[in-house]
Amino acid sequence: MSAVRVIEVSHVAVPAKAALPMEPMRLTAMEALWLRIPLLQHVLFYEGVGLPPFDSIVESLRSSLGATLATFAPLAGKLVHLEDTGDVAIVCSASDAVRFVEAECDADVRCVACGEVPDLQVLEQLAPGLDMGRLPTSVMAVQATRLVGGLAVGVTVHHGVADGRSFWMFVEAWGAACRGETPAATPCFDRSVIKLPGGEALARSVLRKFTPNLPVVSPPAPPPSCGEGRKRYSRRTFTVGAQQLERLKQRIVRDGGAHGAPLRRPPSSFVALVATVWTFLVRSKTSAADDGEAFLFFFADFRERLDPPVDAGYFCTCLTGCLVALPVRDLHGDGALAAAAAAIQEEIRRMAADPLALWDFFGLESRAAFEKVAIVSGSPGFRPYDVGDFGWGKPRRTVPVRMDHDGQMALVRADDGRGVQVSVSLLQPKHMDAFMSQFPELLG
Repeated sequence: MSAVRVIEVSHVAVPAKAALPMEPMRLTAMEALWLRIPLLQHVLFYEGVGLPPFDSIVESLRSSLGATLATFAPLAGKLVHLEDTGDVAIVCSASDAVRFVEAECDADVRCVACGEVPDLQVLEQLAPGLDMGRLPTSVMAVQATRLVGGLAVGVTVHHGVADGRSFWMFVEAWGAACRGETPAATPCFDRSVIKLPGGEALARSVLRKFTPNLPVVSPPAPPPSCGEGRKRYSRRTFTVGAQQLERLKQRIVRDGGAHGAPLRRPPSSFVALVATVWTFLVRSKTSAADDGEAFLFFFADFRERLDPPVDAGYFCTCLTGCLVALPVRDLHGDGALAAAAAAIQEEIRRMAADPLALWDFFGLESRAAFEKVAIVSGSPGFRPYDVGDFGWGKPRRTVPVRMDHDGQMALVRADDGRGVQVSVSLLQPKHMDAFMSQFPELLG
């Protein structure tokens, strides 16, 4: 196995003239839920003979990161336990900085990034870690790694501070600064704009319930397949093109009508793709004779659905949960895709009507055997290939680092800006083979 070797570790501070937050930014109840959940980690790969020298790239990344922190100063701070009130907050001082790791590895960038079977052991070393076991802890760290034929830029952000929308907002601003351009959006870190019933008292109750030993943070117990066992997870990444998506939508509508279950409205790209991947995941692990239920869980950004709504530039974790259940046999029948799509549409409708109903997603564990739930992360609305241009072109590939769930899909906009890139993880290779075998005939 190729090893990643750390060359140098430095720190990038907020520019001296930048304004730092004067008061601690207390986490909302929604963010407090994520205090013990795995980090947001993505790696962006670049390759080609036209890349600048690695030392020049590192210098550009470092200097532009400092410029970006002028408006993203809280990302240089720390998550701190405020003992006097019981809150957890982001605290940023002039002495804080983002850890910047410079590394190298003799693995080929094409094998790590684009191989049919990705080298997960190398991939996991390309994004820096954060200590999640005890507060205070850093909010963010970054890493640049020289690979054979290219490089990797790894970004790690604590999930208690940012969701996927905020994560890519930062990457977009960093990329713009590295290209010498003005970022498209100005972030808002003011947690007071979030109005939840119970306010700070609700956040404290969440902390007492799920992290009762603060400042020690105990992450959820991993399933037996995690730890060293997570290397056994099979991972595949593929792209569903725009034309394939349209054919898929048409088939779902047609199948729904043919089997007496017409959809109320045509499916969106998200609904059509997630319904298909979920159906194929269930079929890869069950049979039509299974009399149990299949579950699908996904998150929804509800910034605009809050009362009052918050600005799109609000930098936070602002997610509510969505849970779909269907009999396994329904996902094996001829109208399976339409049944799955209709169920997902109905759950989205329910969420829109009552966005706060499932914001405390840990409560869903009592409604479903969580290890049997298919989980969706990411969104077709995330545009990593557009925002990840640091001045030497779009990434060749970008992938999430941690996918340690048996039946997880991660979605982002594809590199052509029209299709959707899908990453899937399954524990058993035979299940992955069964899953992948269902796509060629359907998508063509």
